[in-house]
Amino acid sequence: MVIRAIDGLNEIVGRIVAVVAVVFAAIIIYDVVMRYAFNEPTRWAFDVSKQLYGFYFILLGGYALRHRAHVNVDLVIEKLGPGALKVVEVAGYAIFFFPFAWVFLTRSWEFAMRSWTQGETTYGAIQMPVYPLKMAMCVAAGLLLLQGVSEVLKIILNHREDQA
Repeated sequence: MVIRAIDGLNEIVGRIVAVVAVVFAAIIIYDVVMRYAFNEPTRWAFDVSKQLYGFYFILLGGYALRHRAHVNVDLVIEKLGPGALKVVEVAGYAIFFFPFAWVFLTRSWEFAMRSWTQGETTYGAIQMPVYPLKMAMCVAAGLLLLQGVSEVLKIILNHREDQA
């Protein structure tokens, strides 16, 4: 139940955020057409597309972990039996992943709150608020941390659907 809920949440977020790629690609195409076909460059397209790319990039971490799309070094673990592999994977999450995700979550929260209280904006052609993107970093860290819990539960419970 917990695994299904966490996986489902990251699946929904991933599919919604994937649409952002289409939006920022459309903005870039619009800007290129306006700039070169009509000699009327936009003042806002670069800043908006850069901000949208930030949302896209950061919010897909949990989705990528769910689909095992992160880099994995198999040189050592490919020779291990199933029991040893399980121990190494859980230890890897405990030693490396969870501390990183926790620091990412706590620091990004502080980062976002500072940005929000200061009313931080970009320095580009248009001044856009920065705190939504920094808050998205905090949400992304939370989603990544939750997905890590789901992955460890899958390892412990032998509940991996996509054993590659």
